[in-house]
Amino acid sequence: MSRIDARFASLKAEGKTAFVSFIMAGDPNFDTCMDIVCGLPAAGVDVIELGMPFTDPMADGPSIQLAGQRALGAGHTMAKTLEMVRAFRAGDTQTPIILMGYYNPIHSMGVDAFLAAAKAAGVDGLIVVDLPPEEDDELCLPANRAGLHFIRLATPTTDDRRLPKVLENTSGFVYYVSITGITGAASAQSADVGPEVARIKAATDLPVCVGFGIRTPDNAAAIARVADGVVVGTAIVDRIAKGDSAAEVLAFVKTLTDGAHSV
Repeated sequence: MSRIDARFASLKAEGKTAFVSFIMAGDPNFDTCMDIVCGLPAAGVDVIELGMPFTDPMADGPSIQLAGQRALGAGHTMAKTLEMVRAFRAGDTQTPIILMGYYNPIHSMGVDAFLAAAKAAGVDGLIVVDLPPEEDDELCLPANRAGLHFIRLATPTTDDRRLPKVLENTSGFVYYVSITGITGAASAQSADVGPEVARIKAATDLPVCVGFGIRTPDNAAAIARVADGVVVGTAIVDRIAKGDSAAEVLAFVKTLTDGAHSV
């Protein structure tokens, strides 16, 4: 059983909703980011999404775009992202780590080389937002063969005709994007999200995690009532952008995880 499967099975047995955090690898610099990543499990984070910095992040709002620019400006690279995962794994062999981002940096490294290096470093899954299911031969299927989950996004515009295609080779969990548009653009509403999560769960046995538009402990608790997992990125990245210390960022994350785990 993979780390992702084991974590969701354990949470389900405990009657808890997963909390999934996103931060950009290398933001604001390698050492501070490493301190935050290593502190996330103790802050209650169940699954870590680590952004792969890229120069043209089309699905991201200003906060995450700027996080990528800060990381790249500090000299961060794909090799350093994988180095972070290896360093994290030296002290934590249980918490799942997912790399999230765009195909270009993976393609530049070479798919086979990237997958081998990611697996060896201790990566558990990928979210690559600009590769549709029609291009599964490009990365999704090779990732699955390499033992990495490929997690697909479903959105409010993913209708019943499109959903089976989206789910076809997805594994680990389904990431439901609660709002249309870019990250950080609006607030997720549980009354809107609940029926969509139920619709997706009727079509798959995979957990469904909800992200985009979740910024407060109350938001996290509300979404936790209707989903298997709550994903928060922009609100955390904004704290890093403000110049908060690693300890301050982790204290904020703890308030969010407490919200998600309170239901």
